[in-house]
Amino acid sequence: MRIAVLTSGGDAPGMNAAVRAVARTAFAWRWEVVGIEAGFKGLLEGHFRSLGNRGVGGILQRGGTVLGTARSTQFATPEGQETAGKRLQKAGVEGLVVIGGEGSLTGALRLQERGVKVVGIPATIDNDVFGTDTAIGVDTALNTALEAIDRIKDTASSHQRAHVVEVMGRRCGYLALMSAIAGGAEVVLVPEFEAKPQEIMQAFSRAWEQGKPHFIVVAAEGAPLSAEDMSGEDGASLRHPPLRTVRASFPAHGSSKLPRRSGASGCEQTLVRSSAPFAESMTRI
Repeated sequence: MRIAVLTSGGDAPGMNAAVRAVARTAFAWRWEVVGIEAGFKGLLEGHFRSLGNRGVGGILQRGGTVLGTARSTQFATPEGQETAGKRLQKAGVEGLVVIGGEGSLTGALRLQERGVKVVGIPATIDNDVFGTDTAIGVDTALNTALEAIDRIKDTASSHQRAHVVEVMGRRCGYLALMSAIAGGAEVVLVPEFEAKPQEIMQAFSRAWEQGKPHFIVVAAEGAPLSAEDMSGEDGASLRHPPLRTVRASFPAHGSSKLPRRSGASGCEQTLVRSSAPFAESMTRI
């Protein structure tokens, strides 16, 4: 049996561990594994390469994705999806494992609807995949954000200043909310709720009256308010050191367990997909 694996969308810590788990589980079943470079874009362009046992060695703790990732507007079209299906058929691929976030898994579902046997493994630091408690990459991103918040809080306390820390999360505020709670921030801004600038500045004033030496706001990138929106209210100014590096971090030691288990299970599910009717829904681990 020959299966393929690709990573798509924004990279998440732990993607490489999942790729490794998919490949080595397949090797244990004596299957052949093909890596598709640059996500769905590489699938359309036929960028396939054989993955050997040594080819996935030494990547467990590496950040990013060794297969690469790229967005493709062409794949979003019915014609692009048809082309992708034909590419897989021509390459003799009997099952496809897609590692990515909401958009990537939606693309995987479109392929499944065209008869391709697909398994989706959620990997996104936004943690916005329906039906998934914790996606690959979330734990590492949270710990990275917490470390930065702790460092910024020290500086804020030393200078008695207020700071806004921006983390990833375009449509989902999970990462911002969890890091704000764990980091002891005074305010959190998420895309799901809209706060008024005056409410933030009132909280700012109360904190100062209580003798707090710092005021930390954690904002998801998709939050309606920005630091600029809050500056100038009540004569105060919020400094805005954006935290944009959590995505590219290498996976934390304890966080590699989830991608390893997800990758192994995803590989095994391709066998189920290959023997099941086309009408079954895509399995999400």
